[in-house]
Amino acid sequence: MLQQTQVSRVLLRYEAFVGRWPTPAACAAVPVGDIVTAWAGLGYNRRAVNLHRCACTVVAEHGGVLPDDLAGLMALPGVGPYTARAVLAFAHERDDIGVLDTNAARVLARWAGRPLARAEAQDAADRAVPAGRGWAWNQAMLDLGATLCQARRPACGECPVAFGCAWRRAGNPMPDPAVGSAGVSGPQSRFEGSDRQGRGRLVDALRSGPVPASRLAAAMGWPDDEPRAHRVAATLVADGLAEGTKDGTHHLPT
Repeated sequence: MLQQTQVSRVLLRYEAFVGRWPTPAACAAVPVGDIVTAWAGLGYNRRAVNLHRCACTVVAEHGGVLPDDLAGLMALPGVGPYTARAVLAFAHERDDIGVLDTNAARVLARWAGRPLARAEAQDAADRAVPAGRGWAWNQAMLDLGATLCQARRPACGECPVAFGCAWRRAGNPMPDPAVGSAGVSGPQSRFEGSDRQGRGRLVDALRSGPVPASRLAAAMGWPDDEPRAHRVAATLVADGLAEGTKDGTHHLPT
């Protein structure tokens, strides 16, 4: 849920979700459409499908228990390097793992004073972890980037490690070394009027029930562009977020 969504939007939804489906087995036992419906308001709906696929794989291949190694976690649907390492650091409390989200990656690039390649950034994150302090260190790194070493308005005067930051010592010259560095998120494309917006509108409509072919374009906000609506709806089907019938009706996956 926290992938590209703020904590304030996630917290209450997370608690309700875990209260309803507290284990991978409980999640895997319901139709994926139920998970997509519960995901309303969080955006990036494909994550809901990946979560359900992940739960099914954990049940089928790992006895309902998340793997506790990097390779095993990375093999799960929808789990990439960040999520896998976050699980290892925060759930399994592995002390030799550095969690590289966009905030931590920004801190490391500015500390180095230059953009970092993927392997460099991850190596720097791993090497920075003090022995036996992985859980607390990773929490601190993520918070440092989120609250002080921000993308647009870094609070260097309040940063507890500014003394060792190469970018700060150089006077914060442009370009910012974090821009383009591995792991640091860049600006997203315009959402208004995009295919992403149409996809989200259709998923929202499907949460209320099936959408017939005659309403598909209107539901997606493009009443005069049926070809586009059908093209984009096909991407939802391909991603497992919707199913279509022969008459063109779409509904949430079962």
